[in-house]
Amino acid sequence: MPLTPDRLPARAGLGLKPEHYRDVLETRPDIGFFEVHAENYMGAGGPPHAYLEAVAALYPLSLHGVGLSIGGAGPLDTAHLRRLRALIDRYRPHSFSEHLAWSTHDTGFLNDLLPLPYTPETLARVSAHVEETQQAIGRQLLLENPSTYLVFAESTIDEIDFLEAVASRTGCGLLLDVNNVMVSCVNHRLDPHLYIDRFPVGRVGEIHLAGYDETTDGAGDRLLIDAHGSPVRTDVMALYDHALSRTGPVPTLIEWDNDVPDFATLHAEAMRVEARIAAEAARRAPLRRTG
Repeated sequence: MPLTPDRLPARAGLGLKPEHYRDVLETRPDIGFFEVHAENYMGAGGPPHAYLEAVAALYPLSLHGVGLSIGGAGPLDTAHLRRLRALIDRYRPHSFSEHLAWSTHDTGFLNDLLPLPYTPETLARVSAHVEETQQAIGRQLLLENPSTYLVFAESTIDEIDFLEAVASRTGCGLLLDVNNVMVSCVNHRLDPHLYIDRFPVGRVGEIHLAGYDETTDGAGDRLLIDAHGSPVRTDVMALYDHALSRTGPVPTLIEWDNDVPDFATLHAEAMRVEARIAAEAARRAPLRRTG
């Protein structure tokens, strides 16, 4: 079984953006952790590593992968795995996560996270890739539920059952992206609260929140886009409250990757989440004292 690293603190965290390096190092804001995309730091050195090393000396760090193509039909890129292992050995992050998606075909790489049919064949392939990744990096992986805009006619396994099966087979954890839940459920006319109720919350090591964009599809129905370019919507925050009532306090990341605002705006967004985590911890405190 791959090593399960120390968990992130059950606080709110932010994605670390290059435009905010100096803000963070000069002001040392009260924040639970920072998360970076692993692929942005796979070079050998330079200013990005100098800044990341300085930040990692002050705050817990999480790595989030976007390029492994866990669901790809072909083999995993062993060179990518070696670079990932070197990065993990260098920074010793508290967690590493990747997406239930694919982004490669033959030798080509597609700059998107594409959905998968949920079939026994896909389950076997994803499980094998998760196991290979965990062995290569010497760490547990957190697998993230996707945001989707279509369903496959050939799917024979429910998404939650699929995630639970991968985790059961491989020992991986799960990353619960609450915004992805809202996006997918609205797009597919499902109840997001029921999705959360069925989710295997005991396997959740981290939660993600983000803002979505909204448009309409060809039939005039609501269509949500996982855009990561705005504050967390009110309905997503309410769904997050529901998720916390089931998971308990869990480290929670605000994702804001497009139209990135100033650091003060991001920090205020994190503090909204921090207050909710603290409230859930306080709600559970009497249970711990009397249980």
